[in-house]
Amino acid sequence: MATKVASQLASALGLLALLLAAIGVHGVMAYSVSQRTREIGIRMALGAGRRDAVRLVLSQGLRLVGIGAAVGLAGGAAVSRAISIMFYGLSPLDPLTYLSIALLLAAVAVLAIYLPARRAATVDPMVALRHE
Repeated sequence: MATKVASQLASALGLLALLLAAIGVHGVMAYSVSQRTREIGIRMALGAGRRDAVRLVLSQGLRLVGIGAAVGLAGGAAVSRAISIMFYGLSPLDPLTYLSIALLLAAVAVLAIYLPARRAATVDPMVALRHE
């Protein structure tokens, strides 16, 4: 019974951490887009399309997510030995588990980055150039 409660608690905390990570990534990227409104407006005035603006924001965000994923995977591998007692039927360095979690986090991050990227694509060049 205690094992079931512990696994449910770990799942709930994991989902909460995933939600907080998505909110954090979205907030950082939204702030970055708001700070770069003038730059994106100039790029669009010089001929860049909406797709280029989305690609710019997505590439910046995914670069940061990639760095975070690499650091997280290294930290997870280092800590997994200490908490290996909670891994039922898995080795502490199970590659399938690490890969699936990394892909889940990347998918959530892409969704969190896409919303500010889509907003960047709607920047009116004239409004951005007049904006202080």
